[in-house]
Amino acid sequence: MAHEGQSARGTALIIEDNEDNRVLISDLLTQGGYSTLPATTGLDGVAKALQHRPNLVILDIQLPDIDGVEVLRQIRASGANGSLPIIAMTSYAMAGDEQQLIAAGCTGYIEKPIDPTRVLGQIAAILARSGR
Repeated sequence: MAHEGQSARGTALIIEDNEDNRVLISDLLTQGGYSTLPATTGLDGVAKALQHRPNLVILDIQLPDIDGVEVLRQIRASGANGSLPIIAMTSYAMAGDEQQLIAAGCTGYIEKPIDPTRVLGQIAAILARSGR
């Protein structure tokens, strides 16, 4: 599932505990020119962000160990932060969640279920808005 090595757009770290979602997102990003690196827990995601210095992080908010907001906090507080784009991709959507995630340090937000025909465009739009 990991498509490691350099690619045109760099590496996308996918922090997602649901295998079907992780595979779908990985396949879409691979088609979009990224190599992908999977993480199934928040702590694993933080460790991989520090170790591999990805170009993009796709972050689920509901994870089995620490939640996505804590993952976001830890990555932003680490040496891996820089201007690393972190896009929350979650079905945990209540009124105000998007604003709270952006305020907490997310670059953007995509609600699940994702639309496979639109998700690469949504990611590109978020990256363009943030100047990346």
